[in-house]
Amino acid sequence: MKELLMPALLHHWTFAIPEIWVLVMACAVLLADLFWGQRSPHLAALLSAVTILGAMLLTLAQWGLNGSAFAGQLLLDPFTLVAELSVELLSLLVLLYSPRYLRERSLYRGEVFVLLLFALLGSMIMISGANLLILYLGLELLALSQYALVALQRDNLRAVEAALKYFILGALASGLLLYGMSLLYGLTGSLDIAHIAGGLVNAGADNFVLTMALVFVVAGIAFKLGAAPFHMWIPDAYQGAPTVMTLFMATAPKVAAFALVLRILAQGNAGAVEIWQQLFVALAVASLLIGNVVAIAQSNLKRMLAYSTVSNIGFLSLGIVAGNANGLASAFYYVLVYALMAAAGFGMILLLSREGFEAEDIADFAGLAQRRPWYALLMLIVMFSMAGVPPTVGFTAKLAVFQALVQAGYVPLAVFAILMAVVGAFYYLRVVKVMYFDPVPQDAPELAPDALTRTVLGLNSVALLLLGILPGALLGLCFQALQGVL
Repeated sequence: MKELLMPALLHHWTFAIPEIWVLVMACAVLLADLFWGQRSPHLAALLSAVTILGAMLLTLAQWGLNGSAFAGQLLLDPFTLVAELSVELLSLLVLLYSPRYLRERSLYRGEVFVLLLFALLGSMIMISGANLLILYLGLELLALSQYALVALQRDNLRAVEAALKYFILGALASGLLLYGMSLLYGLTGSLDIAHIAGGLVNAGADNFVLTMALVFVVAGIAFKLGAAPFHMWIPDAYQGAPTVMTLFMATAPKVAAFALVLRILAQGNAGAVEIWQQLFVALAVASLLIGNVVAIAQSNLKRMLAYSTVSNIGFLSLGIVAGNANGLASAFYYVLVYALMAAAGFGMILLLSREGFEAEDIADFAGLAQRRPWYALLMLIVMFSMAGVPPTVGFTAKLAVFQALVQAGYVPLAVFAILMAVVGAFYYLRVVKVMYFDPVPQDAPELAPDALTRTVLGLNSVALLLLGILPGALLGLCFQALQGVL
């Protein structure tokens, strides 16, 4: 009996080792901080960095493997590997950006890093899950960690208000998603993605119950992505949360939410593509229109970037609308590129902020080119990339989505998206204008960023430029990952 069980157990461990590693280490960090946190304030941060680096190495060690673990509950495929490596890298970026900011606000505590690791674990489960309940478990683990991260500053009324709104709306969205999943289970008699795909062939793509199930599922996923009209939580949460937490919310969870689209819709409901395609058309149009128009009126940079997120989710949705492997691959590429751009954008706010000064208003960047030309250049690259100006990676991401959309026959929608991209360029270039052409305020605070934040932001911004000049590697990787799954 032992000879039969051991190979099977090793098989499961091999295929799920990154998730198991992060789970064990998150608990270890929690205990280590409890017993030794007072004597070693850096212990939790260092162990968290080791955890994420270890997870990246374990994910790389799985490269080329295909299969499933725990009776098909977790999948290991090319998409899993690329997406998990992406969320691990983005979580590491958050960790590297955070130390000075957290110390200056008395937030450099062990629970911050533990919550970050549990959020990472939730993202990884959402990416590798092949069962509706497993996907929901990962989603709730990620969501609960994010609620706590937003509310970390308990003496900050704005943060508490943002966390409360996020929690209430998030609970509603989770309920919608869970109800949609229950309808899919009722139609097919299974919670496994593969069995659902087969069961829906018998249910019929024009089934009313199937349509309602997909409406609820798409509504729940749209909330997690931040697509309009389910975006109400984003501006308040992004502005009210500590900037480090905003940086995390704008990056890794978006990749995990895209994984839900792939697993539940593209894999589990491929036979009903016409239904969820039309739902994403509506989401894309609403997100592009609301995100770009409302962002123009913002004077707070974090709120502007929040509405920019809504707009970018609109562009991401265009790739999903295409409904084929090329469209989904371009959407995957776009969400990875957006995560890098968002990390750099909020990283610039972290760079300029200090104790008692958050640097979150656009006016705080006035005359930055005269004070710190290098920082202004980095922000210029970030804004140009978000606006889709060549040769930045933002341009190649938008181009890939537009090409997939036109090839799928949605030419009018592509024209509308291009017009919205032009509108969006206005508020991005306004930040550039403020940096380069507005005078330095007389009461401008001294800029004293630390070397770590400066280095990480420099590498992040330069990556936006290099990936735009040489887009083939990342773009090809995304296409290979999706073609190996669909």
